[in-house]
Amino acid sequence: MTSLQGLAIAASVMAGEKILEVYNREFTIETKSDNSPLTEADKLSHKVIKQALGETGFKILSEEGRQIDYSERKNWETYWLIDPLDGTKEFIKKSGEFTVNIALIKGGVPVMGVVYAPVTGALYFGIEESGSFYCNVPAASRVDVDAILQASQKLPLHRNNNAYTIVASKSHNTPETDAFIEEKKKKYNNVNLVSAGSSIKLCLVAEGSAQVYPRLAPTMEWDTAAGHAVAKFAGCTVYDYNTKTDLIYNKENLLNPWFVVEKL
Repeated sequence: MTSLQGLAIAASVMAGEKILEVYNREFTIETKSDNSPLTEADKLSHKVIKQALGETGFKILSEEGRQIDYSERKNWETYWLIDPLDGTKEFIKKSGEFTVNIALIKGGVPVMGVVYAPVTGALYFGIEESGSFYCNVPAASRVDVDAILQASQKLPLHRNNNAYTIVASKSHNTPETDAFIEEKKKKYNNVNLVSAGSSIKLCLVAEGSAQVYPRLAPTMEWDTAAGHAVAKFAGCTVYDYNTKTDLIYNKENLLNPWFVVEKL
């Protein structure tokens, strides 16, 4: 598994480099059938990751890949689930808050995940045997996996005991989220709100910067799988808001239920 982790880390960083090439110049924006935006960076990242992970022999399910019918993928025991550019809207706005997400799913459960933010160099990765880690990837060692692993710190990095911190979406807040926040304010005296884009939100709970992230709005499986692994192996729960059961993957409908990420 550790060799697969190294491969996923290298793939995410290489994809990040391609994304930054587009980010730092003019680019065109397309509109997909679901009215979501698509850029050249999404496509280039997908191509790099697919090529890097293809040698593992596992199937790949990607937001920017071919739509695969459930009848074909329902028997996949182990496969890669990727979002080549999570937070395309943030990419277009040039906020820097977008990520590359790579997860390995086994039996409907994420067993490994890598989340990489190309603009800041923030890299989060988690694996079931070892836990979750953070590294700020310096430009000079962007594809040096050994150097990245040696410089990594185990999550959580710290515990925020001064305030109860809630992390929320920058682009997808809802009345239900507002109600969730109000309930927490009634329970805790000092509530702090932090907003962030993409799967960074799951990672903020994993690293200890926030206690909870309620996502009471639509997401797809590729949006959450990598961050789910990072949070899970850092000692957090990622559960269905209504049933209180863990999120599962490779469902017939790839839409996630509302969920909550919470520090145990």
